[in-house]
Amino acid sequence: MKRKSGLFQLFAYTFLGLFAIMNIIPLFWMVVNSFKEEQEYAASPFSLPHTLQFSNYAKAWEVANMDVYFLNSIIITFASLIITVLLGALAAYFLSRFQFKLRGVTYSLFLLGMLVPIHATLIPIFLIMQKLQLLDTYWSLILPYTAFHLSLTVFILEGFMRGFPKDLEESGVMDGAGVYRIFWSIILPITRPALATVIILNFIYNWNEYLFALVLITSTELKTLPLGLANFAGIETASLTLQMAALTIALIPILIFYLLLQKQLVNGMTAGAVKG
Repeated sequence: MKRKSGLFQLFAYTFLGLFAIMNIIPLFWMVVNSFKEEQEYAASPFSLPHTLQFSNYAKAWEVANMDVYFLNSIIITFASLIITVLLGALAAYFLSRFQFKLRGVTYSLFLLGMLVPIHATLIPIFLIMQKLQLLDTYWSLILPYTAFHLSLTVFILEGFMRGFPKDLEESGVMDGAGVYRIFWSIILPITRPALATVIILNFIYNWNEYLFALVLITSTELKTLPLGLANFAGIETASLTLQMAALTIALIPILIFYLLLQKQLVNGMTAGAVKG
């Protein structure tokens, strides 16, 4: 039995190690080539750079107009993220801790939202935003991003909160705390591992989303980073090193965000495994 368990672990670690290498190699190649001169990259695209060309990043930032796109992505991503997590946490709290007549129906509707293909609703959303006169505004992206990620957020948080003992609320009530005080002061702090999970998922999707931004945003001053990178690739097609520098810049916020929440994410996975 122990031998089988050891072989399984060896197979699992080998598979995960190979999978990690397959994902890391393209990123490593992109970062390495972002520091090369264009002639050096053309001569040997798979070698290390002789000298680090940090000027590629400054030029890519300037030529691609990344300051505008970066700011737009930050505003849209964090606004959507805050609204989604706040509404999702409140909905998950009431669905997991309270019993009411339409609880099952409400929860089923949230689950149903996870089955809807997001981009299949692009044309209806375009028409709705047009009627509401919200096209080509931040809200034309913030509202769809919030709506489509609310289901997954509620699903993850509700499952996590459901495992909390009822003694938590009872002790809060004994101290004179109301429903919202219990939520903010007791439930939400101990939900941090699950919150880290949904925050990372929402951040990555909102930061990288392209199709909705392409259709719903037309003004150059409101375009997000993926749109800016796509335009930059069209303008600077010949300069692959500048493109890789721009892509590396776009990748940095995701890495920083993940590293900041990595501990909470691991704790959430561990807690979920224990509960399972």
